[in-house]
Amino acid sequence: MCKVAAIILAAGASSRMEDHIKQVLPWGSATLLEHAITEVSNSKVSKTYVILGANFDAICSKVALANYHIVYNKDWAKGLGSSIAKGVSYIMETEENYDAVLIALADQPLLSTTYFDDLLLLFKSSKNELVSTNYGTKKGVPAIFGKRYFSLLATLDKDNGASEIIKNTVHSSINGQNNTMDIDTWDDYKALLKIKK
Repeated sequence: MCKVAAIILAAGASSRMEDHIKQVLPWGSATLLEHAITEVSNSKVSKTYVILGANFDAICSKVALANYHIVYNKDWAKGLGSSIAKGVSYIMETEENYDAVLIALADQPLLSTTYFDDLLLLFKSSKNELVSTNYGTKKGVPAIFGKRYFSLLATLDKDNGASEIIKNTVHSSINGQNNTMDIDTWDDYKALLKIKK
């Protein structure tokens, strides 16, 4: 039995979104963040943790978060690495004794529960303690890190997140195909809405 915690990174300030708060943008009948939480939580992870930072009050007022574990990252301005470190440090302090952590982003709305389950299946069947998403020119998150990486993840503090760990580690990966497109700008959001239709 492999016990995996999911950490959804949603602490950024949406600085390139033309005054829109990315996490609360509509996606179907939910918000982007609610959609991400639902897709990840419906997979075979054991528990989902959401890392928030910038626009904390605005997000909490517009996103249904009551049933999830929210972790506040006061150092959100340092970038993804600090949010990963905060989330992993948090789960290490629980009594849950997780075997691995799945790290996902809140702004890749085309990724489904099936995709996360595929990652989990590969992790459980692989001899490697790290599985990632293959973007073609690089590999990255969503990714699953075994417990041996927890201490290292908890020290991250740069904006490139866990990319150096992924880059420098022999591991397994799955093809993200066209589903890994993320939303960084307002134009990205409008383009993805057209795809969704």
